[in-house]
Amino acid sequence: MTIAYTIGAKLYLNITNKCHCRCVFCLRSNGEGVNPGESLWLEREPEIHEIKAALEERILDEYDEIVFCGYGEPTERLEVLLDTAAFLKNRTDTPVRLNTNGLCDMINGKSVAPLFVGLIDVVSISLNAPSKERYTILCRPAYGEKSFDALLTFAAVCNEQKIAVGFTVVDVLQEDEINKCRELALGMGIPLRVRYTQRPTG
Repeated sequence: MTIAYTIGAKLYLNITNKCHCRCVFCLRSNGEGVNPGESLWLEREPEIHEIKAALEERILDEYDEIVFCGYGEPTERLEVLLDTAAFLKNRTDTPVRLNTNGLCDMINGKSVAPLFVGLIDVVSISLNAPSKERYTILCRPAYGEKSFDALLTFAAVCNEQKIAVGFTVVDVLQEDEINKCRELALGMGIPLRVRYTQRPTG
């Protein structure tokens, strides 16, 4: 069971395979994982003691960043995520990032961003569309069209909480859609990065 894996100088944590989206471009549809011979499909969700044990095997200060990002949405296991982040903060100064679909509040039934203060240094949100209509088509969220507005609200609250937050989009979008996403992000005062699907970039 792969709980911790590396890409370059970054350590990634794979704590769940659950996700409320079925994105048409998702890596999960095309393979077992991002590294050759390494599967990110979990036969079961790891217990918190197993996650901590996997981290204790690593020299955490050697990494540029530690990222909650695997074959699922990390905030599906919010308490485990928070507990693990607190564990990390007690052991290393390496920045901690959360990669998320941004539907955290809908998944957990409450505003989640305030819980990240002091635990999560960077939140990276998969925007992936300039409108709720396109988001619904591309990301196929279980919550329907209301998901897009919930994503934007979550991003805004992260900003209000002074958490470094950024949007990402995948390069499968048309250039005009990417530009519209940039305009939306700019209007919210949030940076946007294009993720390239041809290679794992985190």
